[in-house]
Amino acid sequence: MASTALSHTLSSPLTSRSHRTHTISLSLPRSVSAFSSRSSDCVSRSLLVSSTQLKNKRTCFVTNCSANGNENSAEDVPIELRYPAFPSVIDINQIREILPHRFPFLLVDRVIEYNPGVSAVAIKNVTINDNFFPGHFPERPIMPGVLMVEAMAQVGGIVMLQPEVGGSRDNFFFAGIDKVRFRKPVIAGDTLVMRMTLIKLQKRFGIAKMEGKAYVGGEVVCEGEFLMAMGSSE
Repeated sequence: MASTALSHTLSSPLTSRSHRTHTISLSLPRSVSAFSSRSSDCVSRSLLVSSTQLKNKRTCFVTNCSANGNENSAEDVPIELRYPAFPSVIDINQIREILPHRFPFLLVDRVIEYNPGVSAVAIKNVTINDNFFPGHFPERPIMPGVLMVEAMAQVGGIVMLQPEVGGSRDNFFFAGIDKVRFRKPVIAGDTLVMRMTLIKLQKRFGIAKMEGKAYVGGEVVCEGEFLMAMGSSE
């Protein structure tokens, strides 16, 4: 709820008709109040003290709690404005300059994070227009696992084909995979987020070992270890 109102009586109600009322406004920290909502940013407290002037004086304390949520709560923001776009560290035009792949086998749309010589995070927007869906499968379109592995290897290629590593697109190859696991199916409409990290590099032999994980909605859908061959530097 956006707002709540609570009333708490510390003693029995007043029985006299004539009484004097004093209103005291207090501003309390959110952590002190037992009635405040965790998600509210504005908490107000008013303490109403009423005292009778009869022989049997009674005092009634009434605590009103008003917890108003943030005016710009998530529910008030249209869904199309809630999720920002992925950043573009390396766009598709730059990717085409790095990787030799072309349609229909270029499976990386954008690099959203890049640590030179260490790792890269990229995305592949999976759409029903991808050419593999008509055959895999006509009644239940699922991205083939081998293409997920290929997409991850291409992200690894973006790391390897940089000056910090020294790979060349003329002699760069996907050499092997190990410990690959497919956790969940990837379907049309998903955004495949892939992270590739360089674990070991042997420039003398032109061999690199990388670790890769692919996510959809923050959940791992594919993971494995990748072997890249760059050719000998000698």
